[in-house]
Amino acid sequence: MMRPRSLRCTGTRFARRALLPALVAAAVTAPVQAADLLTIARDALQSNAELSSARSQTRSVEAGRDVQQADLLPQVEITGNATHSRDYESQSNSGSGSNLSGLSPSQQQIAAALASGSSSQDDNVNSVGLELRATQALYDAINSRQVEQSEREIDQQLYRLAATEQQVLIDVSSAYFEILRAFEVLEARRAQERAIGRQLEQAREQFEVGLIAITEVEEAQAAFDQARAERITAQSNLQVRFEALERLTGQRYASIDSLGDEIPIVAPTPSDRDQWVALAMQNNPQVLASQAGVEVSRSGVDIARAGRLPTVNAFANYSYADSDADGVSGHDSDSQVGLEASLPLYTGGRTSASIRQNTYLLEASQYDFESQRRDTVQQVRSFYTQVSNDVSTVEARAQAIVSNQSALDATRAGYEVGTRNIVDVLNAEQNLYNAVADFASARYDYVINLLTLRQQSGTLDVPAVEEVNAWLDGGGVSFTLPENAEANDAVMDIGAPPRLEE
Repeated sequence: MMRPRSLRCTGTRFARRALLPALVAAAVTAPVQAADLLTIARDALQSNAELSSARSQTRSVEAGRDVQQADLLPQVEITGNATHSRDYESQSNSGSGSNLSGLSPSQQQIAAALASGSSSQDDNVNSVGLELRATQALYDAINSRQVEQSEREIDQQLYRLAATEQQVLIDVSSAYFEILRAFEVLEARRAQERAIGRQLEQAREQFEVGLIAITEVEEAQAAFDQARAERITAQSNLQVRFEALERLTGQRYASIDSLGDEIPIVAPTPSDRDQWVALAMQNNPQVLASQAGVEVSRSGVDIARAGRLPTVNAFANYSYADSDADGVSGHDSDSQVGLEASLPLYTGGRTSASIRQNTYLLEASQYDFESQRRDTVQQVRSFYTQVSNDVSTVEARAQAIVSNQSALDATRAGYEVGTRNIVDVLNAEQNLYNAVADFASARYDYVINLLTLRQQSGTLDVPAVEEVNAWLDGGGVSFTLPENAEANDAVMDIGAPPRLEE
């Protein structure tokens, strides 16, 4: 969009003026660098703490699927024992018809040794046993449906990860352009302070020669003090904006590229609001995550219902036993192969209660999905309207600068011939620089709202950021630490990222 000539000159005059001196390298131990939006966005995608957490959570959910699958795979376990038995009683063998069928092989060996004769001395027997058991689930509806639920949880988490990535991109972009907004507002406030300062000096000179009353000097002084306060606030805001960007990336930037004077401020494409809504329903990761959450809850109902179904397992056992009991030689071993099945007949109402519980959770997830869908539709429509209005707002703000400049020139001319007073001039000065600040804010509102519209529609990605990055002109906006930078550096250091334990 082409601006009027006078506007381009005014915008260039404010945008190109250097704000702060370069950062003193000796006062800062952390590395600093100049970067554009695309570079910072890539830094954030690599090192943002929230995004790194979301990635770790995704890997955890994927591992949870493997945990559930493990129950459907063969299970093999081995148990062993070593015992020492000491008998203080003297008993005689009453016969060989003792029933030993209820004893384990090692116990049978001990019993046989004891039954082989009588002894009045202490008996010391050492025995060892080993058992190997393998099972394989043939039919287990609960575990099978838990695996299905895990798969759906992975889908949901992947959508959440995508939503976090898009949120990081919009947060970084917003923080970036908020810095540029704060910079241009500061430039306007500095220019305002200088202009009113000159007006104050002129008023003092005129008062000293008796051309004006002291009240006009006081009016000029009050306006100057107000302009100075606004400049200090804008300067502090710029520092805060830079530090907000550091939080998102974990890195410090000495300067960033500024937005060009000529950027394509046009209505969003596609031009139909309903098409943006349709894009959001298909692509918005938060909507898709909520929809996947419904499927996760539905799987929970299936798992609860599976509690009424039987389970069938195949098994194979092998046991070995040996002892050093007197009169016993060799070892005992046995093996088993078979099938086992179980069917819950009555669980105290647990299964029915679990079905009801998960059914209500399913119903809640469906309402959550509907809430997310409605919220997304409203957000898309709202930002589409804002972006469309921003186009007209930027044009109006640009014309306001031209109009206020003309009004200031006319007011100054009237002041010189005595038809206007100094208050009129000061008000005209403030109106002009307010118009300049409002124009800067309108431009950044357009850029941020456009990116937010893309986020809500699910189409915000690195290429979209790269497209906006092409609007930057390479002019640097610098940032310097406050006084006593070495002491503040430790405070501003956000720390190194955590390390994964092997």
